Amino acid sequence: LQAGVCGFKCFLLPSGVDEFQHVTEKEVRAALEQLKDTHGRLLFHAELDCGCNSTGAGGDDAPDPKSFRTFLEQRPSVMEEKAIQLVVRLCEEYRVPCHIVHLSAASALPTIRDARRRGVPLTVETCHHYLTLAAEDVPAASPQFKCCPPIRERENQRLLWEALECGDIDMVVSDHSPSSAEMKEMDSGDFLKAWGGIASVQFGLSLLWTKARERGHSLSQLSQWLSENTARLASLDHRKGRIAVGMDADLLVFDPDTSWTVTADKVHHRHRVTPYLHSSLLGVVQKTFLRGELIYDNGQFTCAPHGLLLQAQCSKP
Repeated sequence: LQAGVCGFKCFLLPSGVDEFQHVTEKEVRAALEQLKDTHGRLLFHAELDCGCNSTGAGGDDAPDPKSFRTFLEQRPSVMEEKAIQLVVRLCEEYRVPCHIVHLSAASALPTIRDARRRGVPLTVETCHHYLTLAAEDVPAASPQFKCCPPIRERENQRLLWEALECGDIDMVVSDHSPSSAEMKEMDSGDFLKAWGGIASVQFGLSLLWTKARERGHSLSQLSQWLSENTARLASLDHRKGRIAVGMDADLLVFDPDTSWTVTADKVHHRHRVTPYLHSSLLGVVQKTFLRGELIYDNGQFTCAPHGLLLQAQCSKP
């Protein structure tokens, strides 16, 4: 904390990565006790194994691992509901700011709304993929659509949009999690074995704008969801997230009216597996400036990757 770290992330169920073990309620309590009366924040991958995610018997009766429905039934909404209930209870008890990462289940929103009405210091994010993709549209044997928590049904997506619009969800993030085609089980099509993560950081603005404009939103509103509120969460809002005198000139030139199609040759990620291949999106990033320096110009990067280690400007809540 003294070095400028403002937050710590934990998983409430196994992460799938041996080096990143999940934590118990006892361990969360120990962390919150240490974070009391500091500027620190605890971030939660909010799913709990509640014994409700069995996919049935093995053998010939085993569910089809190539069916997205099989994976979805392994991660039901109640896992997020129970986890968020736990987070709210501990957040209210210790009064340490807590943050829910990548909210997927709209059924947890009543708990979030009620907690925030009581003044519980809780913030919430959701992701581009939960706002733009729907479980009903995921083809069989297409593990490029797998992430955790999972993409849910179209009605769930509608409720997430409404929560974002009224401020119950604070921000939209990419949760960018690329992987190789091998880790994604693209040859086998097995959702259960595939890496759980979606690569979307490159397409985030166009993805959100495509849906948001349909719902009558402005680019200014998107800037608040994508930049201003995220900078505040990271305690970088003294220099990032807004266009204002004294702030870093992190700017882009964006054509909001041009439609384009995601093709493999346009993907800049090293691993090009993406659920958005062949999607038609609205809005093109033409130029990007980092602290006033042009770094991207109409499909071409103008310099080698470079940056600065940013010092967060934290203060006690």
